[in-house]
Amino acid sequence: MIGTDIAGAEKPVNAFETLTLAPIDRRLIDVSMLSEAELTWLNDYHARVARTVRPHLDDNATKLWLDEATAALK
Repeated sequence: MIGTDIAGAEKPVNAFETLTLAPIDRRLIDVSMLSEAELTWLNDYHARVARTVRPHLDDNATKLWLDEATAALK
């Protein structure tokens, strides 16, 4: 865990650090229920997954799958 400063808090609080990177299944997401901040977080996370994982893939079919799985939601 890492310390995170929260406005108004007396001291930094614990937060979680991402240990693994895998796309979140888009079929399980109802975009209409997400706030703008949640949608931004999800799209940023998927961009991070693609940026980090894609260079380690050899198979073009797997790269195409990752591109689709991490495409930005609107």
